[in-house]
Amino acid sequence: MQLRTVLDVSVVDVQKRRNPSKHYVYLINVTYSDSTSHVIYRRYSKFFDLQMRILDKFPIEGGQKDPKKRIIPFLPGKVLFRRSHIRDVAVKRLKHLDNYCKALLKLPTPISQSEEVLKFFETKSEDLNPPTE
Repeated sequence: MQLRTVLDVSVVDVQKRRNPSKHYVYLINVTYSDSTSHVIYRRYSKFFDLQMRILDKFPIEGGQKDPKKRIIPFLPGKVLFRRSHIRDVAVKRLKHLDNYCKALLKLPTPISQSEEVLKFFETKSEDLNPPTE
């Protein structure tokens, strides 16, 4: 089955969740090749997992052999912080994650439309029925 492709993404907000534990999710507006749009929700850890999978699959484009040849964007790093600053960190990361997502989609098709990228941006059941706080 061919997954629909992703035409555009915008990371637009951050939202606190309490289940299974307190965490933040980023709200991402995604426009697909089948003319549909959805809001999906992803934790920072899911962005990190995606980045690791892309770098593993595309080592040359990730700059592993020659850093000057890297075309895969850098993901804003993990941050250790005190409890009182968690929301601040999440909000500050929002624009960087938006830039990261937009840069991913501008990469050559083998990367931008790879299974890893398409699955990350695919609408999941929990995106259609997000928890209500």
